[in-house]
Order: sequence, then structure tokens, then C-alpha cells
Amino acid sequence: MRTDALIVYKKFEDGGLLSDMVWLTEHFCDAQKSREELAGRLYDCMYRLLEMAGTYGFYGNLWHCYLTNLLVNNENSYSRACEIRGEVEGSINRAVLHDIAIFRALYDYDFAGAAQKLGVADFDLVLHYETNLQESKVYNTRIKDRICTLAQQFCADKTPEEMKHRLTLFYKEYGVGKFGLHKAFRVARSGEQVRIEPVLNIAHVKLDDLVGYELQKQKLTENTDAFVEGRRANNCLLFGDAGTGKSSCIKAIANEYYEKGLRIIEVYKHQFQDLHEVIAQIKNRNYRFIIYMDDLSFEEFEIEYKYLKAVIEGGLEKKPQNVLIYATSNRRHLIRESFKDKQERDEELHVNDTVQEKLSLVYRFGVTIYFGSPDKKQFQEILRVLAERVGIDMPQEELFLQANRWELSHGGLSGRTAQQFVDYLLGKQK
Repeated sequence: MRTDALIVYKKFEDGGLLSDMVWLTEHFCDAQKSREELAGRLYDCMYRLLEMAGTYGFYGNLWHCYLTNLLVNNENSYSRACEIRGEVEGSINRAVLHDIAIFRALYDYDFAGAAQKLGVADFDLVLHYETNLQESKVYNTRIKDRICTLAQQFCADKTPEEMKHRLTLFYKEYGVGKFGLHKAFRVARSGEQVRIEPVLNIAHVKLDDLVGYELQKQKLTENTDAFVEGRRANNCLLFGDAGTGKSSCIKAIANEYYEKGLRIIEVYKHQFQDLHEVIAQIKNRNYRFIIYMDDLSFEEFEIEYKYLKAVIEGGLEKKPQNVLIYATSNRRHLIRESFKDKQERDEELHVNDTVQEKLSLVYRFGVTIYFGSPDKKQFQEILRVLAERVGIDMPQEELFLQANRWELSHGGLSGRTAQQFVDYLLGKQK
């Protein structure tokens, strides 16, 4: 099993276990090594497979699950070409088939002989692992189960050609690597390196969970539909009162458009200088990316908005067609304005230039959607629906009365206040 002869599938992120297991297949009969040392290596590999099962929620043959996880996460010229699109033509297929034949041998290898010779009787544990149906800390349940099933199907495939075809279908349906198997991401920096890292626990909110705001949701989905379908779409600003569901709408978009190839990358204000590098990493992928900026606003002394302006529109490099920017803000104009901008004429002759500079950022968002606080009747309707969803058994008049007392000291009328009051009532139940 010459894993060093792999051509396309190389540089695995978690390839240390692969190297150790392959080494054991080649040296478990080595007379130069003590039986205790070799058995210790095999036990260490078992430990790492079990830790993997705990992290990923895998079950069945953990060795096969590990190999499958390597294949579906390896971003190379072939897998990136196949994501979303499927089969590709050219000589690359011959190189991939060469690699799949090596993996075929890894799937077929019977470790029973090595385990028996080394006296590791419990190795069977990792070959027939029963899980307690725990959730994966890395994947959603659908992806986790699909990888375990794919591992079983690979074993049933009789030829490398069949195995390659099945893997390619996976790339088309789910994508490859972190962008294929996760919905949302955040940006991290280590020294000079900018990384895009998956967000492992995104809230499972849907647009229907947000009570009211039907026109706002329609406007947002129409723009997002156009984007994921490859039509012209605009950068989008959701602005308005606090607690009205602006951020929840973005989370819902991430959930509802994931299977259509949409991914969300959250970027904070202090990271705007890294936007060009972030875009460079995603512009050639077959996904649609929304760069999400929550609670976006700037004080007069903050200049980060200039980086954002250059990225959205105005820089030399054209923004890729697979990238849009969605932002939420409590401010309509994003950058703080004051009467000083118009009054202190002795400091600047062209006062209008100052005002236009501050307004120019919001003008770069082609779609702006206003979320206003609900009136009392709308607040009560939101409250009624939320209470009904979770089964709170309370007379409606009493529910509204207590909620009115609650909102007076908890931020006023908003969907967030209604949700917090419902959570408060749930917490009091035994």
C-alpha cells in the first residue's frame, strides 16, 4: 500500500493516523521490532480512531469512516472541479483513478491478522463500533450519516472505477472540504496567515420562525434567490430597531440556502483589512458566498469603513460574481453623523464632501431593508405565536398582561423581548 505514490490525494489535514496505520501493515512482522512496541502503536491508533468517533459521531467500521472522511475533505484540483458540477473530463481522471486504486487496497486490508499476531484482541472494537447516537461536534447529522453510509458503500464497490464514480457524486451533491460540509464560517488570523474556519454550531433558525416582517423577508429572499441562481443580485443592508430579527434573518438564509450552494462567512469590523485575502480564497470556488457583517456601524474616528468601500465597489479588482455582502445595523447611514459636519464651515470649505463621504458607504448596498419595532398589537401577536409554539398554557389576557410588565423593563416592544419573556416562562415551569 504505497500511500507515498498518491498523485492527487495528498496533504491530508489529519493524515498522521493514515501514515501510522500503513506503517503497521508493513512492519507488524518485523523481527527488529519488539511485539510490545508494535502492539503499543496499534493501541495508539485504536485510541485515535475512538477519539475520532467521539468527535465526529462516526459508527460502524471506524477505519473505513476515517478513510472516507479523508477523501471527502481533501481539496485538490479534481475535487474542487467536481463540487456542485459533477463529472469532469480530461487526464485528471486517470490520475484520480490511480489514487482511488490505492485507497481501494486500504479499504480491503484485513487487520485481523496483524491484531492477532500482536495480541491485540480488542481491535474488533474499532471495526464494529456502536455509537450512542451522539451528535457530531463537527458535522450536522445529515452529513455525519452520509459519510458513514458512504464508507459502507465504498466497501461494496467492486472496482476503483465504481468507487471513483460514487465519490464524484458525493462531491456534486455535498461539495468538498470545509466549504462543502459546513454552512457558516468565521475569519481567523495567525501571524500573516488569514484562515477561514467553520462555525460548528450555527442556530437552526428558519425564516418562518420569525413572526411577521413578511415584506422584509420576501425582499431578502428575492435577492438571495437571484444570487444563488446566478442572476444579478445586490449587496444587502438590513437596518432598523434592535431586537427585530435582522441577524436571525441572515442565520435563516444560511440554513435554507445551504443545499443550493450558499455559504456564509462572518467578518468583524476589525478584520476588514483581511477582506481582500478572504475573497482571494473563495473567488474560484463553485459556491456562492455571502460575507456577513453583524451590527455594522462606525464612529467618526474609525476608518475601517474605507476598506469595506474598496471591496464592495471602487477598487481596481472587480468583486467576484460568487460573492455578496450582507450587513445588519441599527443605523441607516452606518457612519455616525453630527451637526458639526454641517456647522463648522470654518474648518472645511466643501462641507458637502464630508457628508457625501459618510453616506457613500450605504449607497454601495443596492438593497436596503428596514426592520421597525412592532406596535403593541403586533407585539402581542408575536408573543401569542411564540407561546403557542412551545406549548405555554396560560390565559391570553394574563399572558399579555405579564408580557407588558416585562417589556417595560427589558428593552421595550420587540421580537427579542417577546422571545426572552417566553424563555422566562419556560424556565419557571418544572
